[in-house]
Amino acid sequence: MPLTEKDRILINDLLSGTSGAWNAFVDRYANLIIQVIRHTTHAHSLKLTQDDTDDLTADIFTTLLDRDLGAIRGFRGRSSFATYLAVVARRVVLRKLTQRRYMEAFGHVQAHQASVTEASADSGTTHRVDEKDEVDSLMTRLPENLRSVMQMFYIDGSTYQQISERLSVPMNSIGPMLARAKAMLQQTRKPST
Repeated sequence: MPLTEKDRILINDLLSGTSGAWNAFVDRYANLIIQVIRHTTHAHSLKLTQDDTDDLTADIFTTLLDRDLGAIRGFRGRSSFATYLAVVARRVVLRKLTQRRYMEAFGHVQAHQASVTEASADSGTTHRVDEKDEVDSLMTRLPENLRSVMQMFYIDGSTYQQISERLSVPMNSIGPMLARAKAMLQQTRKPST
């Protein structure tokens, strides 16, 4: 489906900074983006709360605004604009799901939720855990080959085949390497008794 005249005008208005263009864009495409979020998470057997959907929607719109509308400037007209936006939205959702899977692999979601619950119960205490710093610190303790596999699989979202090709290791060794790395990281996170 070719670029419609309405979309061409909307894109030009967005890129030229026309007043009200962003609101018109959000009005026109918010439902499409929400539909992509629901479809993508459903395909990955995840249930979202309304807050999760709102967060992902905000992440997608932020991605579209980043680098002076870089994602929108990247549209080349090889598909309809709606199809292009759906692909961009799907990539953002998959990246966020990969990051979530990465954090869950180390128990950070549960640990973070426990600290939030504890902080809410004790209003005098406002403890926050900087998860990214903790993960980065833990990752530096891994041997380089295991760190690379963890990075590629959990953060970059690479497949076993892609990792195998990039690192020149047998594909059937990726799973054991991930398991070994997770075991090492969990061992370093255990409190000493």
